[in-house]
Amino acid sequence: MIHEVSITDLGVIHEARLPLGPGLTALTGETGAGKTMVVTALGLLLGQRADSTQVRREARSTWVEGRFAIGTLPGVTHRAAELGAAIDDGELVLSREVLPEGRSRALVGGRSAPVSALSELASDLVVVHGQSDQVRLKSETAQRDALDRFAGPDLKKALEQYREAYESAIALEKTRDMLRNDSEARSAEAQDLREAIADIEAVNPTAGEDATLSEHIAKLTHAEELRQAAMMASQALSADDSVFDAKDALALVDQALKSWERVVSFDSSAEELRSSLADAAYQLSEVSVGISGYLASLESEGVDSLEDSHERLAAVTALMRRHGPTLDDVLALYEGSSARLLELEQDSDRLATLDAECEQAMAVAWERANALGDIRDAAASKLASAVTHELSALAMPNASLHVSVSREQTLSSHGANQVSLLLAAHPGAEPLPLGKGASGGELSRVMLALEVVIAESDPVPTFVFDEVDAGVGGASALEIGRRLDALAQTSQVIVVTHLAQVAAFANNHLHVVKDTDGQVTTSSVTRLEGEERLREIARMLGGMEDSHSALTHARELLDQTHSVSRR
Repeated sequence: MIHEVSITDLGVIHEARLPLGPGLTALTGETGAGKTMVVTALGLLLGQRADSTQVRREARSTWVEGRFAIGTLPGVTHRAAELGAAIDDGELVLSREVLPEGRSRALVGGRSAPVSALSELASDLVVVHGQSDQVRLKSETAQRDALDRFAGPDLKKALEQYREAYESAIALEKTRDMLRNDSEARSAEAQDLREAIADIEAVNPTAGEDATLSEHIAKLTHAEELRQAAMMASQALSADDSVFDAKDALALVDQALKSWERVVSFDSSAEELRSSLADAAYQLSEVSVGISGYLASLESEGVDSLEDSHERLAAVTALMRRHGPTLDDVLALYEGSSARLLELEQDSDRLATLDAECEQAMAVAWERANALGDIRDAAASKLASAVTHELSALAMPNASLHVSVSREQTLSSHGANQVSLLLAAHPGAEPLPLGKGASGGELSRVMLALEVVIAESDPVPTFVFDEVDAGVGGASALEIGRRLDALAQTSQVIVVTHLAQVAAFANNHLHVVKDTDGQVTTSSVTRLEGEERLREIARMLGGMEDSHSALTHARELLDQTHSVSRR
């Protein structure tokens, strides 16, 4: 239920507050006063598309805020909690701001939220019916939705079970079709992988081998230079024993060390230098051994020919060009190729079994679609009977509603049924689709009758009717007021009306007043009671609001409706 709606700078409304509450609220006012803006404001709170042209001229933005009593509605409380919204004493505040440039933002319980969240919450909070919904009622989708709502929890559960089976079957078919359509590409990919595996295994490279080979080739290419440098360094450090009176580095350092050792006992400070000479002799000896080993390795590496190394590098480089660009990429491809090849081969095997799985899944979907259709069949006759009874109370005593449920040959997201609402104007007349067999006023009454009947099995906290009584007058208008009053016994009902016969049933009467200073037009909303309400009813009846006869007629109407109302 909506406790209150506040509107700022929307169309002709500068600032207005709508105190709502339980029961039936009638919203009245002269043509052009701004009643439509009130419905627009409710639409903004419920996530409908914003129109920047409705932002009041020279205003910074349009702002609409509503206080909703949500009670224990599980869908609303759960979604609000996901959004981090604050709920105080079972009350949730929804807000919407629209800027002149077209952008808008939403707040749910004081927290910023996507505008789509308002639509999600609205589906459990409010049902809005306007003249455009009369057009929508002609559509097969709206007619099927009406029947499904009337069928209640049993159909809702069956529809969920059906959609689960249907979506599973569709997913399997998509997988099968994808594999079938891509079979050539997958076969080509598998063949490419097999060839890549054969190429790589033929060379059998190791990680980093390309760099190792490049270094080895450079070493072999300059082997003689390396050998000469090593021999000269070796001789400089430690000359061959056959060389008489050699003056190599080791001998000279050794000679210096021995000379120093002879005098170190005379001066303790010379010990540090002696130690350094000893370290130098040791390091030179180590380097000499290392160079000798390096010379030996050069001799042994000469066994691998430079030509062999070049051929090996060429083979590795060719692999990198075909499957690289780096050797790491080549090795990664090889490591992952087996698993991918197995997957591709399994997909081929999977195609062989998918047809049977698709057939089985579709059989389950059809089974559940038929169960769904049985529930719709049973609900159709009950809905037709109940709405026909309501139409009789809405001054259409000879009309009857027929609900046709056909079985289709294909499945869709809603099952295998096409639902049609047909109206017979009088007994014996051929039932015609609502789009062909009903006037605007009759559509209004059919729509209201549907909501009154459906509310018993699918209650909604709040109904909003925007001139649902369009094209209706006289006794029919009075009957519409009675049915709105009946609906208001279990739900909050807000009706925008131009008929006194409807407004008279309201326990809460709001009046949209237009005021102009010749340059700027503004509208406001006031709550009418007592004599003010009596004068508004008189005006709506078409008389002068202050005339004795109009006031008498209005008083009689109010007395009559109050005696009928159960409040």
